[in-house]
Amino acid sequence: MIDRFGGWRGSAQLCFALVVLVVLIGVLRVAMSHWREGATLLGGALLLAATLRGALRTERVGLLAIRGRVVDVLLYGGLGLVIVFVAITIEGGPLAG
Repeated sequence: MIDRFGGWRGSAQLCFALVVLVVLIGVLRVAMSHWREGATLLGGALLLAATLRGALRTERVGLLAIRGRVVDVLLYGGLGLVIVFVAITIEGGPLAG
């Protein structure tokens, strides 16, 4: 089954599925009381989304393409960096472990 862009049907959603997989692993780590690792994985998923969105054509990124390429990369990357920075720099708290 080949789509009109010359690739396999569903291959456009492969990037989105990869990002969702990283998010699910991050949420699982948070649920297991490893909030710092989980938050870092969530930020990493956004950085992965920014990288994929910037590197691939719009037809290949599927649901990661929300706005224009530049806006998507800036927002995914910026939010990802903020989440990773906060997860790394926060100390103590009730969930520290």
